Amino acid sequence: MNEFSEQERVRREKLVDIEQYTNPYPERFEVTNTLEETRILPDGTENISIAGRIVFMRKMGKLSFVRLRDIQADMQVQLKSDVTKEEDYEFFKKLVDVGDFIGATGTVITSQTGEKTLLASTIKFLGKALKPLPEKYHGLTDTELKYRQRYIDLISNDESRIVFLGRSKLYSFLHRFLAENGFLQVETPIMQSAVCGAAARPFYTHHNALDIDLNLRIAPETYLKQCVAGGFTKVYELAKCFRNEGMDSEHLQEFTQVEWYAAYWNFEDNIKFYQRFIKELLTELLGTTTITYKDVELDFGKENFDRINYVEKMREILGFDFLDVEDPKELKDKIVEKGLFSYAELEDYYSISQIIDFVYKRTIREGIVQPTIIYNYPAFLIPLARRNDNDKRIIDVFQVVACGTELCKAYSELVNPIEQRRAFEDQLKAKEQGDEETMEIDEGFMGAMEQGMPPISGLGFGIDRLLMIIYNQPSIRDVVLFPTMKDIKPIKNEE
Repeated sequence: MNEFSEQERVRREKLVDIEQYTNPYPERFEVTNTLEETRILPDGTENISIAGRIVFMRKMGKLSFVRLRDIQADMQVQLKSDVTKEEDYEFFKKLVDVGDFIGATGTVITSQTGEKTLLASTIKFLGKALKPLPEKYHGLTDTELKYRQRYIDLISNDESRIVFLGRSKLYSFLHRFLAENGFLQVETPIMQSAVCGAAARPFYTHHNALDIDLNLRIAPETYLKQCVAGGFTKVYELAKCFRNEGMDSEHLQEFTQVEWYAAYWNFEDNIKFYQRFIKELLTELLGTTTITYKDVELDFGKENFDRINYVEKMREILGFDFLDVEDPKELKDKIVEKGLFSYAELEDYYSISQIIDFVYKRTIREGIVQPTIIYNYPAFLIPLARRNDNDKRIIDVFQVVACGTELCKAYSELVNPIEQRRAFEDQLKAKEQGDEETMEIDEGFMGAMEQGMPPISGLGFGIDRLLMIIYNQPSIRDVVLFPTMKDIKPIKNEE
């Protein structure tokens, strides 16, 4: 038997009474203007119909006020006994609660307190809330409740509405910006037969109809480059990706990223394009290219971001040329001898690429504050990137890092099928050394490469992590509407 709180019991009793008067869950309501649009209409504009959820209500004798809310705006509605239809006003006073949905039709005015208001001539009931909103509707602070019941968070918190409106605006800007620059949107498979496109542990699933095991996409890269082989000059995808790895404030196993690829570009072209993209995006969303993240002011408006040469900086830190080392044990010995890290700190890293990546993240990346381009990576880190013409041990790659966070990764793509197969074979050797985040040989991709590819440069970035920085959010879960949670159980609303 269901146990209801006192407020829920009262609301259910009101629902029975409402059913005697009208349908508590009607089919539709004719809205003439959104709340946001109505707030800027001139006083005296008549026959305006708006709708929303009641988040505040003050019932008095002959004059009452409610505040309606949707994701974009709030709007005050005034009900007066000598203006509002009598039966509507009596219905409102007896049966309507905070949290319910109503529609109101009337005239735009400015209240005595200077607030734009709709003076309602009629109201229509649009939906009964059987549970009350949290007591302080203007500020839900329970983090678990925010993530598990995002609908309450969106109703309650201005900051969350700003973030998720911003996410939608980012998508809109992204599609527009890329389309205006000649990129075409495509879709590629989420279920794939080879683990490829990034260094990560995959999720696996079984396809019953075909009786084959598949992995969930960790990146759309190899398929997008097949599109370029097929004739797409500029192509992109907004892709859901999955990586079966640890969770922290910057990582979720299910995340959204965009990747774009342009034929005939190199990574320097993508550096210029990304810098223009991020500046225009910030201007669109915030009206400025200077933002605050973790109490640090970040300037994305510089004509050119600062640069760090990865290989040269690592040589400087290590005191030797790490590109000459092929044995992971020898590399660890040299790092420990240098006094940078202990064997215990390096214990969980097995291959050359894992060890070097760990050292990079702890020594170079952590110290970067302002937007900085890291370029010239060692080839063993990214098997899909083009080798540098002057030194095959180096690849034409860059990342943008700010506040120790990687914002994007891009490179001149490897389109030589002989070198690509050799790079995939090196990945298999790393797997034998214990590296579980290596790629497999994707024969479908190899077939496209052997068919012939033009010069290509591609770039990818996580939508979620970028939003964290733009809106100064402490956790990636704060910018994902419905993050996966452990032990999901029903949670009672606070009263």
